[in-house]
Amino acid sequence: MTNLLLLQVLNGVQFGILLFLVAAGLTLIFGIMDLINLAHGVLYMVGAYLTATFTALTGDFFLGLALALPAALVFGIVLERLVFRQLYDRDHLEQVLATFGLILVLNEGVLMIWGAAPISVPIPEILSGSIPLVGPLRYPVFRIVIIAAGLLTALGLWFLVSRTRVGMLLRAGASNAPMVSALGVDVKRLFMLVFGLGAMLAGFAGAMVAPILSVEPGMGNNVLILTFVVIVIGGIGSIRGAFVAALLVGLVDTVGRTFGPILLQKVLDPSAASQTGRTLAPMLIYIMMAIVLFARPSGLFPKKGGA
Repeated sequence: MTNLLLLQVLNGVQFGILLFLVAAGLTLIFGIMDLINLAHGVLYMVGAYLTATFTALTGDFFLGLALALPAALVFGIVLERLVFRQLYDRDHLEQVLATFGLILVLNEGVLMIWGAAPISVPIPEILSGSIPLVGPLRYPVFRIVIIAAGLLTALGLWFLVSRTRVGMLLRAGASNAPMVSALGVDVKRLFMLVFGLGAMLAGFAGAMVAPILSVEPGMGNNVLILTFVVIVIGGIGSIRGAFVAALLVGLVDTVGRTFGPILLQKVLDPSAASQTGRTLAPMLIYIMMAIVLFARPSGLFPKKGGA
C-alpha cells in the first residue's frame, strides 16, 4: 500500500507539473490582458503535434523539442496579431464566443494537416529506463524528467516575473495597463510577448506529454477544463497560485482515482465501492475548488499578493 501511495503521489506531481505549464501561460494572459482564451488548450495540442512532426523529421526527440518550442512561440504570436488583438477591447462574452470558434477552426486545421489517427512519439532511448525508489518499486526516468523540467520552468518564471524589468512591466501592466502605456511602454508589444510566452509554455506541456500519451485531435479539451480549475483555485494572474493549485489538482485527481475505491471498500462491498469510487473520483477536484472558493473567493494567492 505504501509503495502504491508513493507511486501515485509521483504520478500526481507529474500531472500537476503538466497542468502548471499550461496554466502558467493562461493565468498570465487572463491576469494581465483580461482575456478569456478558451483556445489555450489548442496550443497544448499544437505543441504536441509540432513535437511529433519535428521528431519524425529529425529522428531525435530533443532536436524536435528544440524546433517545436520556437515554432509554438511564433504560432502564438501570429494568432495574437491576427485574432486576439481584435478582442482586447471586447467584453468577455464576445471573447468566449470568438475563442470557442477558434477551437473549432484549429481542430479542423489539425485534422486537415495531420489526420484523425493518433500519432505516437517514441521516448528517447537515454530516458527510456526506470530508476529504483523503494524496494522493488521503480519509476520511469522520463516522468522524472518531466517533473524536473516543470520545476525548472516554474523557477525561471518566478525569476522572470519577480526579478527582471520585463517582470516589473508585466506586474505593472496587470495592475494598470493604461498607466503603463502612458509612461511610454508599448503595451501591444508587451501583450504580444505575454501571449507568445503563454503559447510556448502550453506547447512545452504538449511536447513533454507526447511520448507518454497519444497525440490526437481534441487532446487539449480536457486539459483546458482542468487548467481553468487550477487558475480559479490558485488565483487569477498568480504564477505562485497556479503552481500550488496545479500540484493540488494533480495529486487530488490522481490519488483520489486510485484510493477512493479502496477506502470505500471499508463501508461498501467491493463492486459497489468500485462503481461509486469511479463516479466520485472525477468530482473531487471540483469539490476542492468549491471549498477553496468558499474560504477564499479570490483564490489561494490573489493577484495583489504578487505572482
